[in-house]
Amino acid sequence: MIAVINLPLEDLPAVTADEMREVDRVAVSEFGLDLTRMMENAGRSLAELAVTLFRPGSVTVLAGTGGNGGGGLVAARHLANRGIAVEILLASTSVSDVTARQLEILERMGIHPEPEPHQTDLVVDALIGYSLSGDPRGPFADLIRWTVDHTVLSLDIPSGLDASTGMVGHPTVMAAATMTLGLPKTGLVASPTVGELYLADISIPPAAYRAVGLDVPILFAESPIVRLR
Repeated sequence: MIAVINLPLEDLPAVTADEMREVDRVAVSEFGLDLTRMMENAGRSLAELAVTLFRPGSVTVLAGTGGNGGGGLVAARHLANRGIAVEILLASTSVSDVTARQLEILERMGIHPEPEPHQTDLVVDALIGYSLSGDPRGPFADLIRWTVDHTVLSLDIPSGLDASTGMVGHPTVMAAATMTLGLPKTGLVASPTVGELYLADISIPPAAYRAVGLDVPILFAESPIVRLR
């Protein structure tokens, strides 16, 4: 179930990329959460949102090299487990260790990276998270351009959008919906690239937010995914 929060987005705490990076650091170093656990939570919720909103028969997951890409690969696994036809494309074969682990699981399931994308009902954009600096380049830019004629669900940030400033890069994904993680990012507010905005619980405890000076209300009492208006 997805809950709709009628609280205006501007009334919720929004964080810059640096602030979210510090929240993640505190969650891991002081509360013992690990990236794999948070990645699993993100990917499972992303798959749930994809099915709920779009009811796709086929999904193409575009995965980057870090945690954002890993979350997309987790979503690919959950979608495949639901009987949905899934293909994955990697922006680079050089990926982080935790992302490589998610790729290994998919390959054991018989889902291997494709050399190029094909026609699909839905594109999951898991290319670039909040760590973007400058315009996307190379294969990242090529895959973003390919999404132009497709329905796109973005993970955390539409790839190409600056998470802190909202500056639209060249190119940037134009998402039908975006599922951001933990807290909204300042760059998402009022951006035309975001589409419908959802927020997912990745199990960061309220105390972790308080540790960095953020006062965060209880957001996920009804559902681990909420829609922000």
